[in-house]
Formats: sequence, C-alpha cells, structure tokens
Amino acid sequence: MNSGQSNPIPAMTSGQPLEKPVVVIGPQFLAQYPVDLIIASKLLALGENNFSVTDLNGTLIFKVKSKLLSIHDRHFLQDAAGNTLVTLRHKIATAHKRWEIFRGESKDAKDLLFSAKKSSIIQFKTELDVFLCSNTSENVPDFKIKGTWKERSCRIYLGESNTVIAQVHRRLTVKMALLDADNFAVTVYPNVDYAFVVALVVVLDEINDDNSDDD
Repeated sequence: MNSGQSNPIPAMTSGQPLEKPVVVIGPQFLAQYPVDLIIASKLLALGENNFSVTDLNGTLIFKVKSKLLSIHDRHFLQDAAGNTLVTLRHKIATAHKRWEIFRGESKDAKDLLFSAKKSSIIQFKTELDVFLCSNTSENVPDFKIKGTWKERSCRIYLGESNTVIAQVHRRLTVKMALLDADNFAVTVYPNVDYAFVVALVVVLDEINDDNSDDD
C-alpha cells in the first residue's frame, strides 16, 4: 500500500514521529510508512450508497456498505473479505450531526469506539470534533478535522495540536486525474490506524454532503 509518492505536506508538522501509535479499530491497520488510499463512491440503488477503498494499484482494502433512508443512516466498514469491522450510525435529534462508531455490527453502548460531530452548527469551513469512548467529558476532542470538504482538502489532527495524522486531497498522481470527480485520495501517516481514518472520512462525507437543516 506504500505508493512511494511524496506527500503534499510533512507527515508531522513538528518533524517528530508520534510518541505512540494511534490505534482505534485495530493494530493490524498500522503501517510504518505513509498509506495512500483511494475512496470511490458508487450509488447502487435508492437508499444504498456504497464505497470502495483501494490502494493506488487498485487492490481492494476496505468496502463500505450503506443502509440509508431508515431511522438511523448506517454504514458498515468491512475488510476486503466482507468482514464488518465497525458500524457507523447517525445519531438522530442532534444539532451537530453526530455519528457514533461501534465495533463490529453492534449498536450497544459498551461497543462504542468513538463519535464525531460538527464543531459548530454553522460552518463556513469544515471542522469536526472526534471523541474516543473514554473521553466522556468531551471538553477537549481527541482528534480534529479541519479544511474545505467541497474541495476535498482536509487534515486530521491529533487533539488540538498541530500534529497531522492524515489528510484528504483530490489527487495524488497523474493516474488519479483520470478518476471520477467523486473519487478522492487519503494519505494516512505512519503508525496511524488507517481503518480509523477511513471511518472518519466516511462520516466526514456524510455530514458535509447532507445539506438539509439540522436534525
């Protein structure tokens, strides 16, 4: 999955590696090198919008199956074999468009891994707060997402620091220039759970592509 491409921005703004790996979904999704992924969206039928996640060579890494138009919109992040890793669930009746992510196909509070929501109800630029399940006070987010989603240009930060752990961008290579406009790239930096980052990007896409009024 290492593309060998140079990254648009340094892996860490401080120039230093992470003190400890970022593991949320599982340590098997860590790499010692930057991981470049392509996320492609495909509208299959009414109420079903699926994603495929590949490396730059086209090898399938993850699949995202979606169930929409229900009380709770839900997505299932699966590995290439179709095993569900996490369930992403839209929490209704929340002004900040909160999503909750559970291990496997669970929706039980004991299996909650993390949640994500808009930092403020009215936004001119994209900004999301991400809280791990252990962060019950939610005074300070564990991760922040900032950027401009319409341009597919966002960075994921460790807490409220300047440390970038991943970024979303429109194109990495000339090859990607041939892809559909709905496809975009994600670069995940070393020792960062890339399954976690993909889950965040799916939530980011859902929150920002929903142009309706608040829940």
